[in-house]
Amino acid sequence: MTTKGNPAAKLLAVLIVLAVGIWWGGHPNDLPGFLRSTFVANSHDTIISEALSDIEHDYFRPVGRNGLINGAIAGAVSSLNDPYDTYEPPAQFFAFNHPAPQRFSGIGIDVNNVAKGLLVESVFPGGPAARAGLRSGDVITAAGGHPLAGLRGNAPTNLIRGRAGTSVTLTIQRGSTHFDVRAVRGEINAPIVLDSVTDYRGVAIGVIQVPTLDVQGIHAQVAQALQAVLGRHVKALVLDLRDDPGGLVTEAQLIVSMFVAHGKVVTTRGRTQASDTLYVTGNPIAPTLPLAVLVNGGTASSAEIVSGALQDHHRAVIVGTRTYGKGVFQNIQPLSNGGAVVVTVGQYYLPNGTNLGAGGLRRGAGIKPDVVVPAPPSIGPDTQLEAALRLLAAKAG
Repeated sequence: MTTKGNPAAKLLAVLIVLAVGIWWGGHPNDLPGFLRSTFVANSHDTIISEALSDIEHDYFRPVGRNGLINGAIAGAVSSLNDPYDTYEPPAQFFAFNHPAPQRFSGIGIDVNNVAKGLLVESVFPGGPAARAGLRSGDVITAAGGHPLAGLRGNAPTNLIRGRAGTSVTLTIQRGSTHFDVRAVRGEINAPIVLDSVTDYRGVAIGVIQVPTLDVQGIHAQVAQALQAVLGRHVKALVLDLRDDPGGLVTEAQLIVSMFVAHGKVVTTRGRTQASDTLYVTGNPIAPTLPLAVLVNGGTASSAEIVSGALQDHHRAVIVGTRTYGKGVFQNIQPLSNGGAVVVTVGQYYLPNGTNLGAGGLRRGAGIKPDVVVPAPPSIGPDTQLEAALRLLAAKAG
């Protein structure tokens, strides 16, 4: 019997196939092995889908499918018991890739309270203070005619801040001279990387503070800060990586490349990833100036890579206390829902072959400074920075 040219037979054949398909759809375990592997989803995926559907349908309060999926992924990551692994839901991952600038209204300076008023540590490039001629090392003794000596906390800076477009007159002490400047307040984009120049025993030394490497393109801010202090004819440099938790390995590679002409930066090895060695790239900005790197127990991950590579290449003297001791690295794996999982995928090794961890996820000894200086007191001089300045002044003087 043939169905050719017989519409009724064709319809019957289609109905038979459809019925068999429906039956097999409800009994996937009865499919032959080769068909089951081809047409049926992984049994584990099916179980997860069933569980999420049951919760979504039966939970006594309405719950959204997306929330359940986010929770399921977060739970899977949490089950690894890895302190470095996270799940970033879509909104958080978008915010990570598009960080909002830190904006406030002021004149664009970083200051510290001193007896006479406010010591200008750094001046934000292109800001109102820079346009008014302020420099790091200046002391602001009065704002709007109000003396700042004796004021505590935020009181001095509150006299300087104000609505964008308004102006404030500042009394400046620069060395033995005193003068007034007028600065027009504006909307300030606070930089992450801060730079300043310190005159230590007659030697101009640039200080660059890098609080994190967990921002795509942070090396550009470091390069800008480096160019800014070099433009002021410094004789030595301090790279402050204290309490820098690290971040992106490629940012570490690019920062090391600003100070080293050639050689290894780091080697990575993983279970599913081929061993990879990152080398310095491009032309260094400051390959020869005496350099000190400040570190402490909060210096971790790619900040340790920067410190360790500069130490292994004998390019910098490391000052402070032992670093965190992290020897593993993570990859960011974007997901189709707009989120991402951050998962430990391997270990990294400094140019001399050292892994800073203690095997797997355990913290290791970290980087031992060339010059050990205990943590400075909470109130008082920065003894670690002073030690670095003293060493550099002796080299550059």
